[in-house]
Amino acid sequence: MSHKAWMKTVPTENCDVLMTFPDSTDDHTLLWLLNHIRLGIPELIVQVRHHRHTRVYAFFLTATYESLLRGADELGLRKPVKAEFGGGTRGFSCEEDFIYENIDNELGFFSSQERQSIIRYWLENLRAKQGESLHNIHFLEGQPIIPELAARGVIQQLFPLHEQRILKRLMKSWVQAVCEAQPLDDICDYFGVKIAMYFAWLGFYTSAMVYPAVFGSILYTFTDSDQTSQDISCVVFAIFNVIWATLFLEEWKRRGAEFAYKWGTLDTPAESLEEPRPQFRGTKRISPVTSAEEFYYPPWKRLLFQSLVSLPVCLACLTVVFLLMLGCFQLQELVLSIQELPRVLRFLPKIILAVIVTTCDELYKKVALWLNDMGAL
Repeated sequence: MSHKAWMKTVPTENCDVLMTFPDSTDDHTLLWLLNHIRLGIPELIVQVRHHRHTRVYAFFLTATYESLLRGADELGLRKPVKAEFGGGTRGFSCEEDFIYENIDNELGFFSSQERQSIIRYWLENLRAKQGESLHNIHFLEGQPIIPELAARGVIQQLFPLHEQRILKRLMKSWVQAVCEAQPLDDICDYFGVKIAMYFAWLGFYTSAMVYPAVFGSILYTFTDSDQTSQDISCVVFAIFNVIWATLFLEEWKRRGAEFAYKWGTLDTPAESLEEPRPQFRGTKRISPVTSAEEFYYPPWKRLLFQSLVSLPVCLACLTVVFLLMLGCFQLQELVLSIQELPRVLRFLPKIILAVIVTTCDELYKKVALWLNDMGAL
């Protein structure tokens, strides 16, 4: 079931994140997960809906404004602070909610991306208790439930829904706009800092490329056809590119720091201090560094898996691809050497190669995901 079909067939005003299931999902699975979500994440509002045509069930997930405020506190979401309290951004705190700008605006305080991030954070940290199981899926104590069910195919899709009103506004001010600055703040509010930072860099890079393009064109125009003039032009253009690349990098560092400060990510804590990814599995222990309880996976086990499984599987995949491509090239030479064959059959090896590449791409993607999950525990 595609994302767009759900967006067009059901209202999305009271939904931030959509969770869909395969059409073969039984009622016991739905009730089991629904009960765990409602008991484990009481802040969530869950609506169960059924698609008439595909007979697929879906959970529509949202939360009240008060719950989102508590979630922002848990997540440490950075929000702008009023000027009288120092300005800038600060990690949200429910105890000092009065210091944040626009706190009284329930519809505008959180962007759709922030609401979805909070709900996704809750879902990914829904942990299983000791001995819990669903059909043939046996959970470890403290294991995240939602990522495991998604990996097993019990949950088909888990994705945020778009807000058509904001999308239409971005379409006019960004996609359809010509020779206008990108609305980076609107992009950040809707898609998040990472996406906004990427397009900020892309716009800055595109603008910066004008200088070598103009200088190179002028240099090419005034360069004579003799070898000496061309050699001199190449040296001059190379020196220009070195200077341009240095200035470009330094200017982007400055511009990137401005965006990071503006969007509240300049002093984001290091990844080593963040929670481990929900898919991480291991045994519980007390950290010798922080003295807090954590999941631990021995490095020797990871190295053993990478040496005895990951490396041989990757080499085998490369060998299969090489042999298949070599076979297609040999078939192509054989076909071209037979003059009596129809012209249409001359394209047969290329068609076969295209099918092989597409099939291998899907197969190796699953293999890569499995190796990543198993080898990076």
